[in-house]
Amino acid sequence: MDQNESFSYTYSAREQKEVEDIRKKYLPKEEDKMEQLRRLDAIPQQKAQTKSLCVGILGALIMGTGMSLAMTDIGAALGSLAMILGVVIGLMGMVLAALAYPVYNRTLTKEQQKIAPEVLRLTEELMK
Repeated sequence: MDQNESFSYTYSAREQKEVEDIRKKYLPKEEDKMEQLRRLDAIPQQKAQTKSLCVGILGALIMGTGMSLAMTDIGAALGSLAMILGVVIGLMGMVLAALAYPVYNRTLTKEQQKIAPEVLRLTEELMK
C-alpha cells in the first residue's frame, strides 16, 4: 500500500492578498525615475530646514538665557552686572534667531546647486 499522501491548502482571496502585501514589504524596491526625482528634490529642503531650525532654536535658547539673567531673581542675586550681561546675551540670541532664515536660503541654494546636474539629467530622461 504505497500511497503518496499529500496535503495541499489554498488560501482564500483575502488571505492571498494579505500574503502578497506582506511579501511586497520584503522585496527589494526599485525606484522609478519619477520617485528618484521627487526624492532628490526633497533633499535640499530637508537639509536647509534642519540647519535653520538648529540656528533658530539655539538663538531662542540664548535669548532666553539673557532674559533670565536680566529679569529674574538669578540676575538680582548677581547684581547690576547681570542686567547688562543679560541684555547683551539676549540681543546676541535675537541676532542668531534672526539669522535662521538667511541660513535656510543659503543652504537651500547651495544644496540645489549640488544636485542640479542629476536633477537635470533625470528631467531630460522623463521629458523624452
